[in-house]
Amino acid sequence: MTNTLMKSPSAPVPFSPPPINSIEDTGLNPLWLQDLALKILYNQGFMSGFKIAEAIALPFAGVTDGILEALKREKLIEVKSSQGGLGEGAYTYGITGAGITRAREALERSQYAGPAPVPFEVYNEAIRRQRTGRMTVTARTMRQVLSQLVISESTFQRLGPALNSGTSIFMYGPPGNGKTSVARAFGNLILTQSMYIPYALYLDGQVIKVYDQVSHKLAPEADGQASQTGTGNLRANPRRDPRWVKIRRPFIVVGGELTLEGLDLVYDETHKFYEAPFQVKANGGIFLIDDFGRQQVRPRDLLNRWIVPLENRVDFLTLHNGRKVEVPFDVLIVFSTNLPPKDLVDEAFLRRLRHKIEIGDPTYEEYREIFKRVAADKKVEYSDQGLAYLLQEWYIKRNRKLRASHPRDLCDQILDIARYLSVPPTMSREMLDRAATSYFVDI
Repeated sequence: MTNTLMKSPSAPVPFSPPPINSIEDTGLNPLWLQDLALKILYNQGFMSGFKIAEAIALPFAGVTDGILEALKREKLIEVKSSQGGLGEGAYTYGITGAGITRAREALERSQYAGPAPVPFEVYNEAIRRQRTGRMTVTARTMRQVLSQLVISESTFQRLGPALNSGTSIFMYGPPGNGKTSVARAFGNLILTQSMYIPYALYLDGQVIKVYDQVSHKLAPEADGQASQTGTGNLRANPRRDPRWVKIRRPFIVVGGELTLEGLDLVYDETHKFYEAPFQVKANGGIFLIDDFGRQQVRPRDLLNRWIVPLENRVDFLTLHNGRKVEVPFDVLIVFSTNLPPKDLVDEAFLRRLRHKIEIGDPTYEEYREIFKRVAADKKVEYSDQGLAYLLQEWYIKRNRKLRASHPRDLCDQILDIARYLSVPPTMSREMLDRAATSYFVDI
């Protein structure tokens, strides 16, 4: 699960959810599991025993078969057809009138009808155990990760320790100089590692959805078979609890849409279950708050929300009944802003942020290197003479700041103009003037 290149001889055994052999092993109430199976049958119609097991993410033998047997005894379901010699897992089950009544009662309490959840305390322990699986990066690794970016040596030497801290980074500086690109490069690095998260959590009779197909990327299983988006591999991979899914360590990005409500449990009043907040979905990985300071909520209020998690590495979530619960905060949180730090944070909060890194404007030499790389990538004919003209006429004479994003955008302008004129994309004076005129706006 961890990167073998960086793994020490004394590294702990990687976490893997233990197999489930009985209903008791699930940590869930048998009646609750029966209601879950009934809701799935109510929604899906006729299903085989194996299909029901896949839907609730539990093994058939010893677990789902017991749930179905109990429902048959209560005359809540019945066998509609059977295939001789294939066992009860191949039987087709249907819900009865009494089962429909109970299913509707269960749906009034919660419309959740998916993989069986994992008890909240089991999840907390799993996150703590997987905390030790993080990789430690070296200067060599960082040069590989950031090879596509042109960054000053002083900034580069500060990024590696910041990533290894696994705690918090505050990146600031003018727009267009690669703050988001650096954070995404960090994300690409941790995507080489994997971990386990549950599909959902169980807490005081409530379900909290954790796994998100948009936020989480599936990782291959150890036996070479990919994890299932659903739970279709239950019979083929009985060596672990199928309520868990193996993912790449998460890299979750939010921007101006972030609100304080999005950082707490989100209760769906219609479906009557919870969605885990961003930082819980990011547990074990990186949570990037991009364009910090542009959110609708005041920056100070947003920062105050992080004081306890950053100091104690635990967070507190609130259920809609007012109860607060503690959850591990194993997240590298990255704040990225184009605004001056003095306009956003005070000294007291900056002390709580482990690493503060300015991503400044490139030097002329760095700008030249960026332009050469971008031009080669976009098939624009590079010219030192053309670049010298661009710098003199459009930067020095106009007192314009260099930005790392300008070469990319100017090359795109050159390509647009060249296609329109049906000429090769070059860095001629005429082409550069037309591109700069279209791109730059004096504010």
